[in-house]
Amino acid sequence: MIDPTSRYATLEVASFTTPQGREVRYLRRRLLPQPRDMQQIGQATVGAGERLDLLAARVLGDPLQYWQLCDANDAMRPNDLVERAGRVLRVPLPRPPG
Repeated sequence: MIDPTSRYATLEVASFTTPQGREVRYLRRRLLPQPRDMQQIGQATVGAGERLDLLAARVLGDPLQYWQLCDANDAMRPNDLVERAGRVLRVPLPRPPG
C-alpha cells in the first residue's frame, strides 16, 4: 500500500502477465510537473548544512513532502537543492500527489 501523501499515491496500478503465466503488477509512470506551471507561495533560503527533509518540514510542515520542493525547483537529484547554503528555493502551494 502506498501512503496517501506519497507522490505515487494517485498513480494507476497496471499489470502484465509473463509468458509463464505470472502476473506482474507495477505503478504507471509519474510525469513530472513543469515548475513554471506550479503555484508558488513563497521562497525559502537554504541554511548551512540544512537537510532537504528538514527544509520541507520547516516550509511545508511535513518532512516527507520534500518531493514537492524538488518538483517546484526542477531537481532530479534532491540533495542538489541543499548543497549550497544561501540558495533560494521556490516553495510551491502544497498539492495532492500525482
